[in-house]
Amino acid sequence: MEKEDIHILRLMGEIERNGSFSQRELARRLNISLGLVNRFIKRLVSKGYFKVKTLPRNRVKYLLTPKGIARKSKLTVEYLRYSVSFYREVKSLLVNKFKEMEQRGIRRLLFYGAGEVAELAYLYLQLTGIKLAGVLDRQGDNNTFFGYKVQGIERLRLKDWDGVLITELGEAEQGIEALIDAGVPWEKIFTL
Repeated sequence: MEKEDIHILRLMGEIERNGSFSQRELARRLNISLGLVNRFIKRLVSKGYFKVKTLPRNRVKYLLTPKGIARKSKLTVEYLRYSVSFYREVKSLLVNKFKEMEQRGIRRLLFYGAGEVAELAYLYLQLTGIKLAGVLDRQGDNNTFFGYKVQGIERLRLKDWDGVLITELGEAEQGIEALIDAGVPWEKIFTL
């Protein structure tokens, strides 16, 4: 699915919920530029997916047409297919990584990062003989993660782990540096 289609689907969803949003408000809610919102709306209106109703005081209201509802439905199905495909790829990546770790003798693992990637990793870790020893995070903010207290890098001192999997999205390099600086041997650090 194209990134543009995802933006259009989100835009259609926002307009379906509240057609009275200004283009500026839509841009803010979707975290895209005002110019991009304007371009999308013009294109969607010209294709008959929206009607524009003029309101007093220079305001407009966008109304999703039946043709627009059908297009939104089609984009939603495409997005779900894309998401399921992505999910399967992530599952395969994690299962293979855990198999590799088991073959290397890893039995107790720390996660470095407590976000969405860690949640998926935890889910698929349950299919292996590896046990989660704990969860580290740069902030070590004492939140919980599936019953584990999220701790700072000092958690490494317990030595009740065989390896550390970096589960921070897009921060692998910084995570590796932090772990090496904390004395974790290179061969005990795993990335996705």
